[in-house]
Amino acid sequence: QVQLVESGGGLVQPGGSLRLSCVAPGSIFSSNAMAWYRQAPGNERELVARITRGGTTNYADSVKGRFTISRDHAKNTVYLQMTSLKPEDTAVYYCSAGYPRYWGQGTQVTVSS
Repeated sequence: QVQLVESGGGLVQPGGSLRLSCVAPGSIFSSNAMAWYRQAPGNERELVARITRGGTTNYADSVKGRFTISRDHAKNTVYLQMTSLKPEDTAVYYCSAGYPRYWGQGTQVTVSS
């Protein structure tokens, strides 16, 4: 079984920052695009950010300019650096690999004062 391991979620005030991490098996990490999705209660899961093997990125309009996705090949880790957080960013954030073919279990991000 392939497992993506996420960390970094938590409670943060509006305007604050949070950094999510996702560690994947090396064979999966090195051969797939990586992405972050999020899902708020009652809403569909939506793509937040994606990064290809070559480092090309794309973002949802709602997070563009505030979030940054990156990958560290030495650590088999993809990151989502979130800044200027808003209450509407509150959701469970999921790491994915491939189409997406593989998923993490999700980590809760709550933006509230």
